[in-house]
Amino acid sequence: MKSLKSGLIIFGSVGLLFLGACSNDNQAANTENSPAASTSSAQNPSVSASPATKTDSKHGASHGGQVVETGSYHLEFVPEKETSATHMDLYLLKGDNHQTVPDAKVTAQVQLPDGKQKTVPLTYDANDKHYTAVLSEKATGQYQVKITADIKGEKANGRFNFNR
Repeated sequence: MKSLKSGLIIFGSVGLLFLGACSNDNQAANTENSPAASTSSAQNPSVSASPATKTDSKHGASHGGQVVETGSYHLEFVPEKETSATHMDLYLLKGDNHQTVPDAKVTAQVQLPDGKQKTVPLTYDANDKHYTAVLSEKATGQYQVKITADIKGEKANGRFNFNR
């Protein structure tokens, strides 16, 4: 009787492990209200972002991009696909009132769909108050983007992605 019970327990455990392994759903996390999304960059240097909607929220007006809150910084990444390239915009804001940060050194480390890495510097556009760059790659697939902003020695990082 003992061996029958232990056999059933082992069989049930293996079945649960099998079901867990088979249900490999990639569930997206809502980082907007998550404590991990608002921790400092020293504790959490990069947080994957999910697309934001183009509405006003407690974080201010959105530009329709992916948002990362890291420390006192708000990063919003907006990729716009064009026929021959991808235009990348980054809105870098600071503080509760989201003031534009015009004097940062911003770099995008882009992983192309084929796995190659490309470093793209972003420049500040004073008229539109955001950082911008053009990625000339046209390959179809998912692009992984790590943004690094150096604001007078203080770092703000965010991870984003887009499909082309």
